[in-house]
Amino acid sequence: MSDETQQPVFQIQRVYLKDLSLEQPNSPAIFLEQEAPSIEVALDVGATPLAEGIFESTVTITVTAKVKDKVAFLVEGKQAGIFEARNIPAEQLDPLLGIGCPNIVYPYLRANIADVITRAGFPPVHLAEINFEVFYQQRLQAMAEAAAAAPAAAADGATTH
Repeated sequence: MSDETQQPVFQIQRVYLKDLSLEQPNSPAIFLEQEAPSIEVALDVGATPLAEGIFESTVTITVTAKVKDKVAFLVEGKQAGIFEARNIPAEQLDPLLGIGCPNIVYPYLRANIADVITRAGFPPVHLAEINFEVFYQQRLQAMAEAAAAAPAAAADGATTH
């Protein structure tokens, strides 16, 4: 093989909105509330191989706004991208899919979430920047802790009757 075929390749093939939902269970009464809503944000990322060297990366955000104990709105959006990643060392591929790709996809999702909240009649929610490297490291640590706890739990289960 020539040197050219062994060069690392990373390209965005497509970025798209995969899923978007809006719920306003207490509208229109919630619009009469004067109190500012409390906002909760949940984040998840994922990566799925589609073909040799082709991956889908997703970022999912759920925004829940509540006034007192009533839900003003709940928005869930999933933004995705298709990326070509070839000739990338295995130890670099997982961070690329867990950090690099979400960094590319997230700004699109952020804009779509703000837009749908505004179109729903609420003031826009401007989601903060996310450090996907820290998020990635936290997920690795949580998976390592879960793996370490699993053999201990299995051993405890085997000795107790």
